[in-house]
Amino acid sequence: MTVEVEWARMTAPELKVLAGRPNALAVLPVGSLEQHGPHLPVITDTASASAAAIRAARSVAHDIPVAVLPGLWLGMSEHHFPFGGTISLDYDAYHGILRSIVRSLKALGFKRLLIVNGHGGNIDPLAVAVRELAVTFAMPIVATTPWMLVPDEIAAIAETETPKHACEGEASVMMAIAGDIVRTDKFDEAVQQAPKRVESPRGFSRFYSFSERAPVTGTWGDPRPATAQKGERFLNAQAKVLAESMLDPHLWSVPDPVWQEDRGQGTTSGRADHG
Repeated sequence: MTVEVEWARMTAPELKVLAGRPNALAVLPVGSLEQHGPHLPVITDTASASAAAIRAARSVAHDIPVAVLPGLWLGMSEHHFPFGGTISLDYDAYHGILRSIVRSLKALGFKRLLIVNGHGGNIDPLAVAVRELAVTFAMPIVATTPWMLVPDEIAAIAETETPKHACEGEASVMMAIAGDIVRTDKFDEAVQQAPKRVESPRGFSRFYSFSERAPVTGTWGDPRPATAQKGERFLNAQAKVLAESMLDPHLWSVPDPVWQEDRGQGTTSGRADHG
């Protein structure tokens, strides 16, 4: 029997029971609402993260209590404004939304949270937010970007370098899950870039908008080899490693309460050290 894992499809009493079970896991897909060239919909990052998260949750639902929240479509995407179609948060707002979600989950009884990210611009903000919120709420919170987890599998499937942005990988996944809104007739147009994109020297970090990184079309990569069949393979590879993470006990230890009063007088094992 199939176990329902999508939060939005469950009733409040069902979610209350699920949250009350030991080690109940909430999964939050996060993405963006931003330009993806002339060929992919602006919901691409959120849709792909949600698809991978739901696929993974379904594979472990008989083993652990798990519920996948609706994808958070607001991310940090200001670097895509020059191409239109983009709505972005700043860091304070992004952190505030994540904090409110974690606070709500804690109140409901969920014991841990996995954030599945589909947008490159969220990676750094998530890294900071997760480490702060985990300690603040004494709750294991883990963030990951599935495209970064399976480089060998992706390389074996893809004909071009991926992941990038609106590339073969993202185009393939969207063809698999929402093919009716993929503009395959625009694939050729998507790769018409000029001049060469700007990059920082290795080891340096600064802000570039996508008008500098993917001039003209906002596409970084080549979607032309994309197929729905490849999309299924990409998603299956991502879902497999996500499912493994959901079951990995070493990933879900309770955060060290480093801000606790007198924590600096303890030991690395947490026991009091009286000299």
